[in-house]
Amino acid sequence: MVLQSPLQLTLPSSMVPTDGRFGSGPSKVRHEQLEALMSAGKHVLGTSHRQAPVKQLLGSVQDQLRTLFSLPTDWEVVFGNGGASMFWDAASFGLITARSEHVVFGEFSSKFADVTRSAPHLQDPVVIEAPPGTVAEPQLADVDAYCFTHNETSTGAAMPLVRPSSPGDALVIVDATSAAGGIAWDTSQVDVYYFSPQKGFGSEGGTWIALCSPRAVERINSIAQSNRWCPTSLNLAVALENSRAQQTFNTPSLSTFVLLDNQLQWMLNNGGMDWCLQRTKESSEYLYNWATHSSFAAPFVHNPVFRSPVVGTIDVDGFDASVISAVLRSNGIVDTEPYRKLGRNQLRISMFPSVEPSDVQLLTHCIDYIVEHMS
Repeated sequence: MVLQSPLQLTLPSSMVPTDGRFGSGPSKVRHEQLEALMSAGKHVLGTSHRQAPVKQLLGSVQDQLRTLFSLPTDWEVVFGNGGASMFWDAASFGLITARSEHVVFGEFSSKFADVTRSAPHLQDPVVIEAPPGTVAEPQLADVDAYCFTHNETSTGAAMPLVRPSSPGDALVIVDATSAAGGIAWDTSQVDVYYFSPQKGFGSEGGTWIALCSPRAVERINSIAQSNRWCPTSLNLAVALENSRAQQTFNTPSLSTFVLLDNQLQWMLNNGGMDWCLQRTKESSEYLYNWATHSSFAAPFVHNPVFRSPVVGTIDVDGFDASVISAVLRSNGIVDTEPYRKLGRNQLRISMFPSVEPSDVQLLTHCIDYIVEHMS
């Protein structure tokens, strides 16, 4: 049977994943997180973010992030509103003194470079670029900040985090938006590890979180004490001061922190980062092994070393990937479409810790079933 319309094909119920959300952000929110949100309603939601219940919530998130990532005791957990995209603006004001280097290998890593390039108070950045599906290597340069992307959400390529040799006083600033909680990292190689919680942590967007080393804190304070003008809402010294008081500068999304707090409890109760890494490893190994041996699919990232364990991109040959995604969506399996600007005949599948590895396996069975009926 040749498939004429995506809505014609109904997948066998035994094949359908228990949860059909495979989006790369916003991502799957567990049912227990929603229950936590409901139970927090009377005590947190709709109350002042300057009072004890909310401050305790933010403090709980800070403590659990320190535990999850085994942060040294002198590191800071800093909050701000606006998401990781807003953090690029804040970093251009408060972390980069004069010039930065950016390792670009996809859409999101390029956007931070665009921010610093347009900043009138900064010199033009050094940009080290590689084609999508590969990873560029940083190069030693006369810069005061090296800006990396741990996991390029648009392409499914993950970059090893290694501090450049003899970097001087330069900071290593890492965008970990889709990596945090699902890919290992070493605090000795990084000064700022920032992310928003709508991916691996199954929360909402609109908040940024930056894990900052003492060297980063020193840089923030040094720039803040200079004569550089900065909007207060983007001032990292202001964000740091408020975060130390378990607050944010302006009103945060309280539901975001409730969902995040519950997700962190779940991760830690199940074994912390080791457990999270095992889940993403299991899911990604199954996905890439399936694609490698498929007659019509192949991993977009050719080098296995750089294949992301949290966002898998799969090229499709001989069949329209958009039709496959449409059939999946009509059966309740959603957000498998590729990044819109990449322009490839491709599927993109998230494998964050909340996604059950068995559901990834079932998803591949569904894809095979659809392709069989498209032949």
